[in-house]
Amino acid sequence: MEIESNIKRFVADNFLFSEGVFEYENDTSFLREGIIDSLGVMELVSFVEAQYRIPVVPLDVTPENFDSVTKLANYIRSRLMVQFVGSPVEQMQKDFA
Repeated sequence: MEIESNIKRFVADNFLFSEGVFEYENDTSFLREGIIDSLGVMELVSFVEAQYRIPVVPLDVTPENFDSVTKLANYIRSRLMVQFVGSPVEQMQKDFA
């Protein structure tokens, strides 16, 4: 849950200006609730890249990945796993080399 806590703290401090207090459910839509706008999404991208050292490609910047604490945490975990394990194609190439 550390990833979720980091996301909530970042959103609270940078968008809600509530000194780390995030009073929403983890599944609350950032966009629908007006917590962030399109520029805010870009700030989230920068946060993910800096905090977790994950390169975020433009195709990944979607509501499915960036529109709630839960969705963003799942995206971060999936990208960290790919970095740790390597891409499936790379792994297959190693297996058949």
